[in-house]
Amino acid sequence: MVAPHIAVVGAGPVGLALALHAARVLPAARITVFDARAATHDVAADARTLALSLGSVQFLQRLVDWTPPQAIAEVQVSQQPPSFGEAVVHIRADELGVPLLGAVASYGEVVAPLQRGWQAAAAAEPQRLQLRLGTPVRAIKPVAGGVELDADIAESFDLAVVAEGGVFADQVRKALVHDYRQTAWVGSVTLDGLPPGVAFERFTRDGPLALLPRADGRASLVWCVPSDDDPVRALDARQRLALLADRIPAAAGRPRAITPLKDFALGLNAERTLVDGRSVRIGNAAQTLHPVAGQGLNLGLRDAHELVAALRHTADIDSALARVEWARSSDRWATIATTDFLARSFTWQLPGSGLARGLGLAALQRITPARHWLARRMMFGSR
Repeated sequence: MVAPHIAVVGAGPVGLALALHAARVLPAARITVFDARAATHDVAADARTLALSLGSVQFLQRLVDWTPPQAIAEVQVSQQPPSFGEAVVHIRADELGVPLLGAVASYGEVVAPLQRGWQAAAAAEPQRLQLRLGTPVRAIKPVAGGVELDADIAESFDLAVVAEGGVFADQVRKALVHDYRQTAWVGSVTLDGLPPGVAFERFTRDGPLALLPRADGRASLVWCVPSDDDPVRALDARQRLALLADRIPAAAGRPRAITPLKDFALGLNAERTLVDGRSVRIGNAAQTLHPVAGQGLNLGLRDAHELVAALRHTADIDSALARVEWARSSDRWATIATTDFLARSFTWQLPGSGLARGLGLAALQRITPARHWLARRMMFGSR
């Protein structure tokens, strides 16, 4: 086990989860978490929706006393318009023998308890653990035996973990980039007849559309459309409801009200490697994905867990970083490839492509082992 002096850049869910996990399993490590947001900022009020896999829920519950606000008991995947009948893939928690497939929570509902947990840990061990809010890290440069951070003053660390994400439009471009030329419209919808605990993934003629159940009875909406021929932007709320009613499956209920929607440009932006000297990128800092499969945060939490495991079980930092690069490769690239394929393929308009997609969904529903394999990959990643 190594005992490094670690800088964690970014106090979002991935950075805080890594810090809390490392503080517990690396009892000799010194850990400082940096974030640009002000200490007075009420992170609990952040209403952005997060989709968490079962593996992520279990990881977070080991770190803090936390109950997911809304469990996902079932996922229904379908295509619109159906090419022959209505092919629907049903993935159910009870069929898989698990208590839930995942959960839906706001950003604040996840980050606030993690931040409180880190603040309590830092108060208990102030010489070892620190939280530096309101302190942006302006630069990280390699030095002999570690890194130097420019964060108000120059400070040296054995290891820097970069966990600051951001959205595709605002990010510095990484080694692997693809602009999907899609826009995600995000908000919430009230539906009459929405079944509790059921999430819907719908592949429409415009792009993927997801409805995620919320604890307040509404559904969080992620509606992806072409940026160059956006059918949503010019519409008012009433018109958006009418268009949405035409796009979603009947099983989701009838949309009755919709909140104002925010729009985000979508793209793939990924590093080829996680490690650069004594710096390692995890989560959105390493790979920003299309939201089609809801795997971005989950992949980042798996990055964090594996990095701590490598530091725990390896004799020195450089060997640990080599190990984590190798250990994360399969899960990381499989998830990147899957989301990239889905983001591109479900907008193809080639002759017969709709039929092929419908046949694929129908086959997946019929072949139970394949459906269960896919579900477990979504819940726990590649193991």
